[in-house]
Amino acid sequence: MPTAPTATTQEAAQPDAPPSSPSRWAPLRPLILRLHFYAGVLVAPFLLVAAATGFLYAGAFQAEKLAYAHEMTVPVGDEKLPISQQVAAARKAHPEGTISAIRPSPQDDASTRVMLSGVKGVDADHTLAVFVDPYTAEVRGALEQYGSTGALPLRTWIDEFHRDLHLGDTGRLYSELAASWLWVIAAGGLVLWFSRRRALRKVRGTSGRRRTLGLHGTVGVWAAIGFLFLSATGLTWSAYAGANIDELRTSLGQATPSVSASAGGDHGGHGAATGSGGSGEHGVGLDKVLSAARAEGLGDPVEIVPPADTSSAYVVKQVQRSWPTKQDSAAIDPATGEVIDVLRFSDYPVLAKLTRWGIDLHTGVLFGLANQIALMLLALSLILLIVWGYRMWWQRGRGSAFGRPIPRGAWQQVPPQILVPLVAVVAVVGYFVPLLGISLAAFVVVDVVLGEVARRRERRRPAGAERAAG
Repeated sequence: MPTAPTATTQEAAQPDAPPSSPSRWAPLRPLILRLHFYAGVLVAPFLLVAAATGFLYAGAFQAEKLAYAHEMTVPVGDEKLPISQQVAAARKAHPEGTISAIRPSPQDDASTRVMLSGVKGVDADHTLAVFVDPYTAEVRGALEQYGSTGALPLRTWIDEFHRDLHLGDTGRLYSELAASWLWVIAAGGLVLWFSRRRALRKVRGTSGRRRTLGLHGTVGVWAAIGFLFLSATGLTWSAYAGANIDELRTSLGQATPSVSASAGGDHGGHGAATGSGGSGEHGVGLDKVLSAARAEGLGDPVEIVPPADTSSAYVVKQVQRSWPTKQDSAAIDPATGEVIDVLRFSDYPVLAKLTRWGIDLHTGVLFGLANQIALMLLALSLILLIVWGYRMWWQRGRGSAFGRPIPRGAWQQVPPQILVPLVAVVAVVGYFVPLLGISLAAFVVVDVVLGEVARRRERRRPAGAERAAG
């Protein structure tokens, strides 16, 4: 249950567990409460931005279909033309750049996309997608595209806003910080909620801060699993934690595999796709390559990647990331049209499969519209929890100022047999999730300094009072 404070100073001093059933874990509650309080106060602004932009991104898929309906959809015709004719029409309209990939029309009413890289005015990591009517070879338009999900300008802008606020690598720190702390705040909120007496969790019949706390806790409990999932999957492709996760997966033999694109020799210039800048026809041609992939069971939607050089093969890969996932791929020799390597998604390592499904669920493509609605509800829940959290803090000050923070010294109440392993776990997690570790260490240092300043003021106050009295 993310966000700001959830209990009063008195509540911290008086655990809610019944005195008749004491627990050795009870001393942890004030420590978790203090961590939940400060993490909520300090990290909530980052979470608020992530939630608001995530809400927009979840809705961007449907908005994209409306905004680019002319390019993405076509009237259904009698029979689709060979893919080679469609690509030739795209190259005639847009001879600039080189072909990086082709996505044949996956549905009766969907256009074919021919992606061009190296186009002037298009970002280096983006492509220009040329949309072709598969029945008539009419070019219906061209739009800048980004990423493996084929995001068009509207969704790309929102995606980058969510990921880095359009600030590049520096901006990515905000989203990684939010993802690093979200699971900590959510897990802490769950512990605090279930450690309270049942009577104190009620919302109905309450008012004021008690009601706000009840709303905050109830919604947080229902949404906590979703927050834990978003945090974990968000970290998998973050800058620093994501690199550590990739390294760990590789060391465990769980990295995402790829089909071998080596054709085993020079094919007389027939393999150089990106260098030719032509229609993408190399060796046996696109039609035979696509036919060979179909024979291997690679059904729509697929993407054809031309050979990278004279010793490389065509790669045809399935790109359906909705359930059931279709991610098989095949390498096809451009000289003979023979399949030289096949990689099935069913053969992926377990962690590679989980990563694929986790990312697709996080981005809203695994279960389509239902997935996107669920993400929007989670984002809205997080926004409400943050608002309620700050409201509780304000209500603790009775509307005139924010309430006092949770008292220091909670860690001193934790038994050594619990505290020592806890510190070790925090150190390991902080190493693998560096923004969490760095920010937590910074919080501890600042807290110690402020505590020392407060103690010195307290020591000076009695002497000053005695001199004033004299």
